Amino acid sequence: MESLQDKKGFICDMDGVIYHGNRLLPGVTEFVDWLYREKKEFLFLTNSSERSPRELQQKLARMGLEISEEHFYTSALATAKFISSQSPGCSAYVIGAPGLMNALYEVGITMNDVNPDYVVVGETTTYHYDNIVHAVSLVRAGARLIGTNSDLTGPSEHGLIPACRALIAPIELATGKSAYFVGKPNPLMMRTGLKMLGVHSAEAVMVGDRMDTDIIAGIETGLDTVLVLSGCTSPEEVEQFPYRPNHILKGVGDIVSM
Repeated sequence: MESLQDKKGFICDMDGVIYHGNRLLPGVTEFVDWLYREKKEFLFLTNSSERSPRELQQKLARMGLEISEEHFYTSALATAKFISSQSPGCSAYVIGAPGLMNALYEVGITMNDVNPDYVVVGETTTYHYDNIVHAVSLVRAGARLIGTNSDLTGPSEHGLIPACRALIAPIELATGKSAYFVGKPNPLMMRTGLKMLGVHSAEAVMVGDRMDTDIIAGIETGLDTVLVLSGCTSPEEVEQFPYRPNHILKGVGDIVSM
């Protein structure tokens, strides 16, 4: 097997790989320095739909990590790209944060809470019962249901918290409709990431902390995979899955010293 250090492109998850909340994880600064020094192509690909690439860039800058905006891609951007390619100029009712709203606006999707083409759900701290009731009525009236990502939970400074799939579940249950999820492990998002890197899947690595999104996404897209134990997966949990990452490391800093 080709050494990790010989790979040309690195696609990295963020939560649990680069940071927890507002705390940079050990070895991340050394890893990013190595990526730049070795002239690797790299992309931070996150299933979180709350922030724009600029906000993610500024968040890392506040933690002392300077990375330019073009190195970020989010499930909000992937969702906006998917919907606009399916139905240009459509409208949506959105339960989500500004990062998702802005991504939809930028591709010409308008907000509509009366008769939208889509109901789009992403992570948000303003989720409430009235949102669910309204979304259910719109989906029952024919709006198509889209989720930015299929994560049930996500890491935070306070432990695991509900993520998009948990938030969209009441709408699915009440309407009998299944949402279509755009983020990892959907190959759409991964293929876009590879295009942005300009490398072939055989020359790239997926680095993540989740078996059910990051690692399966890498496997199904033909990338080598690295599971880091700095996020929400323990060595014992790896054994519960019918597939395996190529490498299991404590954190991204270990890639530099391999």
